[in-house]
Amino acid sequence: ALFPIPHGVVCGTLVAAATETNIGAMRAREPQHPALGKYAAVGRLMSDHQEFSEDEALQALVEQLQSWTITMGLARLGRYGVRSEDIGRIVADSRGSSMKTNPIVLEDEEIARIVEERL
Repeated sequence: ALFPIPHGVVCGTLVAAATETNIGAMRAREPQHPALGKYAAVGRLMSDHQEFSEDEALQALVEQLQSWTITMGLARLGRYGVRSEDIGRIVADSRGSSMKTNPIVLEDEEIARIVEERL
């Protein structure tokens, strides 16, 4: 680990930004990706709106995750000493095992934006 941050803190604080980025990347580069349908199904369940279109459900999912991030007061990475000048090193180190199960390969700039959003 590059920083002494509990695993759950990292996952919790990044999940909304990462989900939004994954959805955007799949829409742009792989619009037929099966994960979009799965994300939409979760968005419909979480919003209790089974009638939502895929776009509405994806938006509902992201909005719910963002809301939880705020209401739970999830710590920002900066609280653990992460600074903007560390982002390049974090991006380089992110290509390990945790990214292997991500639904789409994210570009370095996309990963950097996720981290930057939660500094």
